[in-house]
Amino acid sequence: MFPYDSTLLTAVRSIPGSVSDVLDIMRTIEATCVDGDGLKWFNWLYLEVTEAVETRIVAGGFSDPAWLAELDVQFARLYFGALASSLSSEPAPDCWQALFQRRSQVQTARIQFALAGINAHINHDLAEAIVATCEATGTVPQHGGTEYTDYTELNTTLDSLIESAKQTLHVRLLGDALPPASQLENTFAAWSVCAARESAWRNAEILWHLRPESDLSSAFMGSLDGLATVAGKALLVPVP
Repeated sequence: MFPYDSTLLTAVRSIPGSVSDVLDIMRTIEATCVDGDGLKWFNWLYLEVTEAVETRIVAGGFSDPAWLAELDVQFARLYFGALASSLSSEPAPDCWQALFQRRSQVQTARIQFALAGINAHINHDLAEAIVATCEATGTVPQHGGTEYTDYTELNTTLDSLIESAKQTLHVRLLGDALPPASQLENTFAAWSVCAARESAWRNAEILWHLRPESDLSSAFMGSLDGLATVAGKALLVPVP
């Protein structure tokens, strides 16, 4: 779709082992994508979020910073993996394809691309990332635990960054002004990152118990993909 997609593919095929590695890959994507690529604006917002998470981890802002760092890495791997699959013409989650297949849709606002990516990443990927993190750290996803408390403490930071992005990215893909009145505000008002992250944690608890049943686990993830795809397509309806 874009002449530099091979460069992106090389970058996202790297498997990050630390938050620093994640940031390096995201910065490569940031430096590679042109403004007319919708992927750039999701990656831009995700990069801001990851930088904020790293700053807080380094400052000792969590009870279990190692767990949060592992979650950050596991989570990013799913984004990179979906993008690598799409760029390689291999199967990728439909919720991600909704964004990747519309990367050059110029009537769409930058914030729409950013939130469509956030939707796919939280509503589909996050439950899987939580489970992978718990497996890697010998923990269990449960409400009221140290990990859940650290996890929810990120909500304020995420809300703040997304609210700021709604202002910064409130232009069409190529930077053209949007109409004075549009349906974007109504669409955004119907989507809450805090509610999505709470749902993702609950889904992780379900997925944790489904691990012995691979067919059920796959079916459950397929259901999450279907729901996230519907939401993603709604978020990416071009602004008239």
